[in-house]
Amino acid sequence: MDTDALALRIRHGEDSRLELKRVQFSGTRIAAPKRSDLADEMAAMANTSGGTVVLGVDDKTRSLLGIPAGKFDIVEEWIVGICEDSIEPPLDMETHKVELHEGDGGAALLVVVEIERSLFVHRSPGGYFRRQGSSKRQLRTEALARLFQERSQTRSIRFDETPVPKTSMEHIDPTLTGRYFRSGTELSEVALSKLGVTAKDASGRLRLTVAGVLMCTRDPSEWLPHAQIQAVSYAGDRTDTQYQTDARDITGPLDAQVFETLHFLKRNMLVSATKTMVRAEVPQFSVRAVFEALVNAVAHRDYSIRGSRIRFHMFGDRLELYVPGGLANTLTTDNMDLRQYSRNEMIVSLLARCPAQPAGDVGRTHLMDRRGDGVPGIIEASQQPSGPAPRVMSDGRI
Repeated sequence: MDTDALALRIRHGEDSRLELKRVQFSGTRIAAPKRSDLADEMAAMANTSGGTVVLGVDDKTRSLLGIPAGKFDIVEEWIVGICEDSIEPPLDMETHKVELHEGDGGAALLVVVEIERSLFVHRSPGGYFRRQGSSKRQLRTEALARLFQERSQTRSIRFDETPVPKTSMEHIDPTLTGRYFRSGTELSEVALSKLGVTAKDASGRLRLTVAGVLMCTRDPSEWLPHAQIQAVSYAGDRTDTQYQTDARDITGPLDAQVFETLHFLKRNMLVSATKTMVRAEVPQFSVRAVFEALVNAVAHRDYSIRGSRIRFHMFGDRLELYVPGGLANTLTTDNMDLRQYSRNEMIVSLLARCPAQPAGDVGRTHLMDRRGDGVPGIIEASQQPSGPAPRVMSDGRI
């Protein structure tokens, strides 16, 4: 951190991206500022353009009061607790311990909290706020509705094209990204931007997009912890932890999640056999149908719903797949086999370039087919081994 630049900002006082707070203790407990007040200020910054909170400075006189050296950990734990427990959804931030020198030669130890513009809309104890000038302002109904629209799939820029805070070019895995280009192509900023893997945020900094994080990094959960598949196998016909035979949280790039979940399926499903002239194995579920359903799930789920994962639950008599987010646009449970709509166009485009070979014989060469044959393929393939067609429920279940 540039301490000279920080000192200059403090001397100039609070603005739309800077909040100054003095910290008062009562023993080992922080007496001021109030948890709710600081939560409102940080959420307001995240809902606007991000900003910096400096703890240990008088906001009126701008004098450096500092924080006792032995109480740094108390302050940091307090801030983390506010971001996790007092703000919904929980707020990502970074803390720094900074020493600034005063004019008289003394030094003050400060805690600096860096907050990025968030992908989500955050609610704090006082409600929904945004930063305006050097203070926070309650969001009115119309402005709040507009903010939700700006940060969801309903806006002109889809959610999967949104720049992800705290990402940069260095987070891109060259092996994962290289599969979208011809051999020998340089992974330049221009090429990655055209592909939709990167985009500039409001401040002009180059970031990975949501699609870029999900398809071109080894661990997307570092930024999108909800972008994973919860796979569970039960011995019976109902959700009961006592009859849980296998469970795994499947993470990684979206194509890897599909392949790992298929491996989970094959490891846990029953396989019967018939024998006439030769032995013929009959799997409990159609691998091709499950493959199509999984690809559709990772391609079309609503990634703006934080804290909700895809759930892949196997039972003795059925398989259930829960996909976060309602059916997009004009799709219904009755017409989804005839109509086509992509909530995440960029993710679909990248999946269409990923080879399906690791999945085995699933009737296609790449993960996605842009012709819209996914749902009809699920229905056709699932009827072959069992007879009945899959049921699509309005609550996101297949």
